[in-house]
Amino acid sequence: MIGRLQGLLAEKNPPQVLVDCHGVGYEVDVPMSTFYNLPHLGDTVTLLVHFVVREDAQLLYGFLTAAERDAFRHLIKISGIGPRMALAVLSGMSVGDLAQAVSLQETGRLVKLPGIGKKTAERLLLELKGKLGDDIGVRSGVASDAHADILQALVALGYSDKEAAVALKALPPDVGVSEGIKLALKALAK
Repeated sequence: MIGRLQGLLAEKNPPQVLVDCHGVGYEVDVPMSTFYNLPHLGDTVTLLVHFVVREDAQLLYGFLTAAERDAFRHLIKISGIGPRMALAVLSGMSVGDLAQAVSLQETGRLVKLPGIGKKTAERLLLELKGKLGDDIGVRSGVASDAHADILQALVALGYSDKEAAVALKALPPDVGVSEGIKLALKALAK
């Protein structure tokens, strides 16, 4: 099983790159989020890889971050979602945006992606609920540790992820945990 490639970036032809590892060139399909952050041709690149073996092909899918690879692996486990569609999802939105869409159950954000219809979006949200945010460490797009603690407190008090995320948007970015909980509870009481 190939888990990581490190070598010289020999070619860039979206969505595929060629990585030269000591004279062996590996063709790797990458999401556009990874593609846009690749170094220049001839520079060293390190990609985390998901290796797929089918009876007609052996395919490599590469990612710059572990969060992208983990999201890809969760996506391809869903019935009807293959590697190409998983790459399209990750090309159309960041892992944080995907985790937020799943947490808030926003089908509207997913149907904007090419190849994703309403039924597929609903299946994605259902299958990824509780998996994506926990494994990747992103929950509702929370930017700071204080906001993450506030969100957890609100959910523990019985508010839904969606209600808690809406309350967090009204908070100042540098608010402390205890003050943030008080302000959020006041906002939710209205």
